[in-house]
Amino acid sequence: MFQSTSHLNTTPLNGPPPLTRFLGLAVLYGVFLAFASVHVLGSLAVPLTVFAAVACLAGHGLRHSYPHQMLGLCNAVTLARAAMVAFLAGAVVSGIASSWWVFGVALFAFTLDGVDGWLARKAGLASDFGARFDMETDAGLAAIVSLWLWTSGITGPEILVLGFMRYAFVLASLVWTRLQAHLPPSFRRKAICAVQIGTLILLTFPWTPDGLIGPAAVLAALLLSWSFLTDILWLARQTG
Repeated sequence: MFQSTSHLNTTPLNGPPPLTRFLGLAVLYGVFLAFASVHVLGSLAVPLTVFAAVACLAGHGLRHSYPHQMLGLCNAVTLARAAMVAFLAGAVVSGIASSWWVFGVALFAFTLDGVDGWLARKAGLASDFGARFDMETDAGLAAIVSLWLWTSGITGPEILVLGFMRYAFVLASLVWTRLQAHLPPSFRRKAICAVQIGTLILLTFPWTPDGLIGPAAVLAALLLSWSFLTDILWLARQTG
């Protein structure tokens, strides 16, 4: 896991190794996260706990499977997105953040999706680690925003389909090990992921008409279900 065939721009540079830079950035982001959480949410416990857990897990993956000698802006951007997801987790627990805060932070985190991948390819720093870090950050963003929509009363619990289907797939793979096989890159998967998260963020927008909320959520859930079913059937045929 997390092995990469890309070895461009891996010439050692003067300065700290990638893990040291990564942890230093995590501390810096943590300071900004604490400041924002205290002033907007009134508490920093949940955001910092979530961010610390993510940084530790990502740092472990970077140490053991990152093939390059420089960290790059790509991973710095993904780590910043993870800090935004941690802030949103605090918003879910506190229940006091305005819809505008949730919408703005979620939209910014979503807007940066793709920037990290572009930066990695441009710098020759693409890796399985970076792709996985980006994917898990997307999954966390979807899960947290869906929880906020439910707990804030904007939607019912059915919105959790959009936020937790990936985690259900992972749990199912523990029972049906065929689901653990490698899936090839898919434009369909990337496009529907964008629709999924884009729809969730649209529903956090304070001026979204009430009549649009239900149909948009159902359509996105149907597309996401179809995408997962397509992948499950493909894996079943390949390993059957």
